[in-house]
Amino acid sequence: MTIKRLFIANRGEIARRVIRTASRMGITTVLGVSEADKASLPAREADETVLLGPAPSSQSYLVIEKVVAAAREANCDAVHPGYGFLSENAEFARALKAAGIVLAGPDVATLESMGDKLAARRIAVEAGLPVLPGGEAATREAVHARAAETGYPLLLKAVAGGGGKGMRRVDRKEDLDAALDMAQAEAQAAFGNGAVYVERFVGKGRHVEVQILGDGTSAIHLGTRDCSIQRRFQKLVEEAPAPAIPDAARESIENAAVKLARHLQYRGAGTAEFLVDAADFSFYFLELNARIQVEHPVTEAITGVDLVEQQLLVAGGKPLGLTQAMVRPFGHAIEVRINAEDPEHDFRPAPGRVAGAAWPAGPGVRVDTHIADDGEIPPFYDSLMGKLIVHGSTREEAVARLSAALASIRIDGMPTTAPLHRRIVADPRFVAGGVDTAFLQGLAK
Repeated sequence: MTIKRLFIANRGEIARRVIRTASRMGITTVLGVSEADKASLPAREADETVLLGPAPSSQSYLVIEKVVAAAREANCDAVHPGYGFLSENAEFARALKAAGIVLAGPDVATLESMGDKLAARRIAVEAGLPVLPGGEAATREAVHARAAETGYPLLLKAVAGGGGKGMRRVDRKEDLDAALDMAQAEAQAAFGNGAVYVERFVGKGRHVEVQILGDGTSAIHLGTRDCSIQRRFQKLVEEAPAPAIPDAARESIENAAVKLARHLQYRGAGTAEFLVDAADFSFYFLELNARIQVEHPVTEAITGVDLVEQQLLVAGGKPLGLTQAMVRPFGHAIEVRINAEDPEHDFRPAPGRVAGAAWPAGPGVRVDTHIADDGEIPPFYDSLMGKLIVHGSTREEAVARLSAALASIRIDGMPTTAPLHRRIVADPRFVAGGVDTAFLQGLAK
């Protein structure tokens, strides 16, 4: 089939990102918006908009019946879910299929299996991938028993989701019960499912992921990304390829991701995430995100592949037009997330109206944002204002471009994370490359 009318079930910068590619492909875009987003930049750029409901996402972007009905009434033949919201919701995919609408994403079975993190671990093992010691723990007693097997420190992780929600590090047995209560409560609030599981914590670990593409028959990878710089298990900086990893180790990680994609008969774009031991480069499967990632632009920068276009082509029934040999990464790319947060108050979200916004530009610089002068960060959603992506022929050139671009960002009217990123890019450890997930603990004030 040829997608003619695309419903975009998301907001913010990813909505603009999808609109840009769909428009280039000659596809009419219909954007579902909440009351809070009716006058947003994406709403002004979409060919059409449909009101989904009040501002809270629980009454608009997360209501499956409203989103499916809006797409059907707009005569759309496909839906792009972006990331977050309903992007990995198997029930949503099932409802779209029942309505005769194509999802630009994996099939229902893949979403079901990868949405359950315990099921994903089992499937990864079936595919021959290594996983960290740990596993299911359905009761408090079972958590204690599993912790005794795994040892400390360990992680409690939500079964139903990711993004750092419902995750707690536990260093001592006497802290386990309190951490379990907090992890279960946070998981229940974020995913409607308070179940958690236990996994060994690797102190000197790096978060490395692999971009995959599949059409249900064949699958390829588009190289690695390093997302080790995180705050409270949420990514702040991403780069491609992952720096300072021996070629043999990198190739093993990439091959493992493709092996899993083929095992799943994966369709569309996805990301296999791994924890890599910073000392010996052994690696363990963490999860597979069955959607486009926030950090996808760094892969696009080094490969020249439009990942949204690939998603839409596969959703339309086309076979992959790329082979592994056709993917020739060039240079190095780095992305930083600019959020409306107050660094002076533990990076508390700072929603409001932007008095003025001046984003950097120039060779090797890309900005994906939904915020311009007089733009608004509503209090109902995450605080992401935009992503600054730089590309250079070498990592050194990319770091220099990032430093210069960060120096020229000007956002008036609210605090942002730009000052934090200026400190990161000036840190000698970051300049050298290959930092682990404990990087921020040693960052100078």
